[in-house]
Amino acid sequence: MELNLPESQSRSIRCIVKLGGAAITCKNELEKIHDENLEIVACQLRQAMTEGAAPSKVIGMDWSKRLGSSEISRDVDELGDQDSAEFSKFVVVHGAGSFGHFQASRSGVHKGGLEKPIVKAGFVATRISVTNLNLEIVRALAREGIPTIGMSPFSCGWLTSKRDVASADLSTVAKTIDSGFVPVLHGDAVLDNILGCTILSGDVIIRHLADHLKPEYVVFLTDVLGVYDRPPSEPDAVLLKEIAVGEDGSWEVVNPVLEHTDKRVQTSVAAHDTTGGMETKISEAAMIAKLGIDVYIVKAATTHSQRALNGELRDSVPQDWLGTIIRYSK
Repeated sequence: MELNLPESQSRSIRCIVKLGGAAITCKNELEKIHDENLEIVACQLRQAMTEGAAPSKVIGMDWSKRLGSSEISRDVDELGDQDSAEFSKFVVVHGAGSFGHFQASRSGVHKGGLEKPIVKAGFVATRISVTNLNLEIVRALAREGIPTIGMSPFSCGWLTSKRDVASADLSTVAKTIDSGFVPVLHGDAVLDNILGCTILSGDVIIRHLADHLKPEYVVFLTDVLGVYDRPPSEPDAVLLKEIAVGEDGSWEVVNPVLEHTDKRVQTSVAAHDTTGGMETKISEAAMIAKLGIDVYIVKAATTHSQRALNGELRDSVPQDWLGTIIRYSK
């Protein structure tokens, strides 16, 4: 696999954050953003990035008209007297949720076959949808004063081979970070050397970013408290507090001790989800943990997610924290 990075980098990445599609969109309503969750997530990200040292007034960076508004933000007039906020280095990746998945599954983009008119049309439709969502997330974070830059994997040269990442130009991502910006990538429709095209999930993107940027920790923000031993909607579903990953990449549940199972986790995938759902998330998180990087899977827009984003769980995990930690077991 070819990943292009500048030879020397001064970056020290603190955290890569995955905004789960189900957490920031209304997944059963076509192309509808969960505005309340996204607003809280943006606020929590700002708090985590500034480590509590944010200025009293947030100066927004979205100077475009918003839907239903006749004027642009006036924050631009106040920038002259504002001290620059110091942000630790974060990277954000988001899923598609109710954007993109329906278009991709309806046309079969994830299966490849660009020679088919329906697949080519679906490829275009999927990218229109996911890039629209990317813009709205970039704007939401920018309104919180976070200097975000939207970056699409397709446009940045990410290519796959039978759905595995074959090449990715990370030089633009690295330069963006070193210039003081926060890259915001997303799951995308990309070209595939064998299939013609496919869907590259945000979870896979995070694993490759973690492998090469080496963040201190990774946070997956979801619509449930963490990983359960079965779909959380089922009776008696148990929240798994800690999953240990071995040297060979295999993983097992260590907290709580599950006597009624063989330490395997049952997962479900929505019919329109072309990226593998929770099973893919656990698999990719395990590969990140194998690098020696702790992974926290936690419900978005909660006190638990704020603690995870702040990095408070790295030394010790409070008893009242609810979420799933996936870490390497030596």
